[in-house]
Parts: sequence; C-alpha cells; structure tokens
Amino acid sequence: MKKNDFLVIGGVILLFLPFFVFSSVFGFYENFNKIHPMIMSFIKFAILATLGESIGLRIKEGRYNYRGFGLLPRAIVWGFLGLTIQMAFVIFSQGIPVFLTKTLGLDFGKSEEMTFGSKLLIAFCISAAMNIIYAPVMMTLHKITDLHIINNGGTVNGLLQPIKMGEIMSNINWNVQWNFVFKKTIPFFWIPAHTITFMLPPEYRVLFAALLGIALGVILSLAAIKGKSK
Repeated sequence: MKKNDFLVIGGVILLFLPFFVFSSVFGFYENFNKIHPMIMSFIKFAILATLGESIGLRIKEGRYNYRGFGLLPRAIVWGFLGLTIQMAFVIFSQGIPVFLTKTLGLDFGKSEEMTFGSKLLIAFCISAAMNIIYAPVMMTLHKITDLHIINNGGTVNGLLQPIKMGEIMSNINWNVQWNFVFKKTIPFFWIPAHTITFMLPPEYRVLFAALLGIALGVILSLAAIKGKSK
C-alpha cells in the first residue's frame, strides 16, 4: 500500500466515524434525510459514488486522480444521477407491489404481517424491474457524461459544454457495455444487491445504494480494463 492509500482510508474513516460515535450526528442525518431526501440523495451519491470511481481508477491505473480525470465534475454528475435514483426508488418501490396485487392477484397483506419470504419476493421484484427498466438508461447516461468530462479536460466549465451525443454514443464500446455492464453486472450483482436494499427500511435504502456506488467504481474499472483488452 502507498501513502495515498492510507490517506484515503483515513479520510473514509473520518467521514463515517462521527455517525457511529456521536448519536446527535446520526440523529441529525436521519432527521434531515426524512425532511430533504432529494438533497441528501444528491450529497450521498456525489460523495460516495465519486469515491467509488476514484477507487476504481486506483485499481485500473494505480492512482486516485489525475489532471483531466475531473473529480468535481464527476461528483456533480453523480449528484444529479442520485436524484434520478431516489426518484426510481420511490416509483418502483411503490408501483411494483401495486402491480403484483392488481395485475397478478397476489395479496401480501399489511407490511407488518408479511412473512420473510413475501418481503424477499417483493424486494426481488422491485429490484429486477428497476434494474431492467431504469438501470441500463442510467448506466448509459453515466457513460456518456463520463466520456464528455474526459473529452473536455475534466473541468467544470467543460462539463457545461454541449454534449456531442451522437459522437460520444458512436465511440462507446457497446460490446463491453452490453456483454459485461448489462448482461453480467445487472443480473449477477445489481439485482441481488438491490434486493437486499429493498429489504431495508425506506430511510436507509438510498444510503445503502450510495455505498454500493463504491462497488460501482470497481465495476467501471473492470469494464474499462475489458474495453482496453478488446
């Protein structure tokens, strides 16, 4: 391990430690999260998903950042993606149980009366629907913005430039995007991971999803490595 590794580990510990040591800090987080879920979603994904990308870069190239990588623009993009993720969580977690009841005739009863098996089935269905319908769009949009940031020097001003959608989309490695990102990570990682997410109380779901952003950084680095090897 290098000096930067210890600095990053120390920074992560300092970031999370107050939530475990001081009940008032955790209480403030819970209260603010209930009142302003969209704001907290922006902040959580901006920090944690960007950290995941930085860790992914460390795995891929042995460094956490470089000139032109664009940590701040990436954090801004992840913040806005976090808003769409929060929206998707609400839509699918509310809509899929209604769909199962109204369309398939499944009656699970009240939440507090459900068996573990029923809760697991609902969580799996929510996760599967969200990751099949929403996740590919979000992942592709993220890939487009990722390339846009790199193409414009990794600056905030570059992020604000018009996105050359057609040009960027034609340069995406769709073989990796489809065969690895979509076909492998969605069924074998994201659907099981978000099944666990939707087993959690609603107030902790987006936080857990944001923590999974660290895993996303590792996945993105593996996808990049696969893309270079093709």
